[in-house]
Amino acid sequence: MKFLLSIVFFIFSISLSSNSFAYCSCECVNGQVQALCSSSLDIKPICAPRICPIVNPSIKPFDPIKIPPIGTQTCTNMQVYNQYTYTYEWEEICY
Repeated sequence: MKFLLSIVFFIFSISLSSNSFAYCSCECVNGQVQALCSSSLDIKPICAPRICPIVNPSIKPFDPIKIPPIGTQTCTNMQVYNQYTYTYEWEEICY
């Protein structure tokens, strides 16, 4: 019986630790903190308030002309703060 429980626990722990390509993070988007998720099925976290750097004026690129991913209605380009380069970069955000 202990052996069977050990196997079940092992399989359960592997399923929890398996690599998932979906994740959520709190990022500065257009100067405001916003939860960004890689999948529309993820539960967005509650982001702690923080001060985002000022957005530098920039010309917005054309929005993509394509069908949005499942679970989203529209996609648009927004400025997302890159913590490694300390600048805002244009990224396609679907919501």
